[in-house]
Amino acid sequence: MAMFIRVDIDEAVQRDPALCRQLVEVCPVDIFALEESGRVTTVEPNLDECTLCALCWEAAPEGQVNVVRLYRE
Repeated sequence: MAMFIRVDIDEAVQRDPALCRQLVEVCPVDIFALEESGRVTTVEPNLDECTLCALCWEAAPEGQVNVVRLYRE
């Protein structure tokens, strides 16, 4: 289980195969993966590698991918 972040993926993302593929491609630490069904999912062991680079936020329409910090600064 991730200790630092949780990634929420809106259902609207799942209806856009190109966006699903783009999320997998843009993430430098392989947080996203495509399921056989074509849906995008998160790779649980990689979540704590997130650098908060914002590439996934920039790839998806506003609010469709959210990285939730599970810690306080």
